[in-house]
Amino acid sequence: MIPKEIIQKVRRIEIRTRGLVNDLFGGEYHSVFKGRGMSFSEVRKYQPGDDISLIDWNVTARSNSPYIKIFEEERELTVYLIVDMSRSGNFGTLRRFKNEIAAEIAAVLGFSAIKNNDKVGLILFSDRIEKYVVPKKGKSHVLRVIRELLYHRPERRGTAIQIALDFLLKVAKRRSVVFLISDYMDEGYWKSLKVANRKHDLIGIQMNDVAESDIPDLGLLKVHDPETNEQFWIDTSSKEERLLFKKEQEEKWIKFNKECGRIKFDLIQISTTGDYVEPLMNYFERREKRV
Repeated sequence: MIPKEIIQKVRRIEIRTRGLVNDLFGGEYHSVFKGRGMSFSEVRKYQPGDDISLIDWNVTARSNSPYIKIFEEERELTVYLIVDMSRSGNFGTLRRFKNEIAAEIAAVLGFSAIKNNDKVGLILFSDRIEKYVVPKKGKSHVLRVIRELLYHRPERRGTAIQIALDFLLKVAKRRSVVFLISDYMDEGYWKSLKVANRKHDLIGIQMNDVAESDIPDLGLLKVHDPETNEQFWIDTSSKEERLLFKKEQEEKWIKFNKECGRIKFDLIQISTTGDYVEPLMNYFERREKRV
């Protein structure tokens, strides 16, 4: 039985995100993600003037008469939402937690997809696959996806992006639009990311919080790592230590962004301190210019 507060939260998210989809994202999404192009429909006998490159040589050989392939425009897309459920998502210093914003972004993308008559699937992961929802169409299905995002309690703490991507490569047989929503605090996934990026239209959405790279002066602080469950003390009163930590984090993410650019992996960065609407809109606008 789903708790009443979860149902109410789903309803609030539906109302907010439906407005965003209708007012902002619907047209942008449709312009960017139009479908896979042309798909095979049937064969028919060759007629004078037909493009000879469309001749189906196998059918022609069997029938001793030339046949050509007929294609039709394939509008329908399958959209996968891959969402990181690891414990590092339960973090946010000013406004909201990373996982709360991630759920709302997933809802916006889901409603945009069904407005475009696309199927929507969901993969929740930690350091294992937590939940898989097979892609389907319709508002009721998207509402189920949102419920899973809000209601599912992960069994594990850690993060394994590679496991999520390898699972995607097994279940998604045709080229799909894939949104990978995570804070990307993980290692060892680049090989799988490159393969998935070639096979699918893969877009990363990186959730971050300013305090993850810029620690304030809070004196002697007991820190809990939610993914490993380790606890340790750090002295945040040392300006030198804080600056060193900030520099290390900046260098780490500069390297990360360079690698994303090198393999042409689209990345949208979302901060818990701001609104997610502008970064998403900016991405859709840039992406539309490339189409």
